[in-house]
Amino acid sequence: MAHYLTELYTAKSTWLALSDEQRQQFFASVGAGMPALMDLGIEPVTMGKVDASKLHSAAQTFFAVWRCPDDAALEALVGGIAQTGWHEYFDTINAGGEGTDLMGHLAQLGEAA
Repeated sequence: MAHYLTELYTAKSTWLALSDEQRQQFFASVGAGMPALMDLGIEPVTMGKVDASKLHSAAQTFFAVWRCPDDAALEALVGGIAQTGWHEYFDTINAGGEGTDLMGHLAQLGEAA
């Protein structure tokens, strides 16, 4: 079964202090690493801004959801993100693991201690 990574993140003051040119340079470096991740079968599912008006909304500003073919690819993704310097600019919370269907997840919840 596929593995998934959901990121929740908010810009730090270090990001806010960057000029537009510096931000574009950072985006270019992130983009340069994407082909290697895609070669591992990693797919960006969706990304966006958190809608704070939703019930029980996350406190973070942005989200990203990634699909990976296996745990090794998920580890490569998390490591690749860190190598870009991402965490210097964004406070990030990661939730990652193997996906399952609804019944499988209900079974996981039933087994929770």
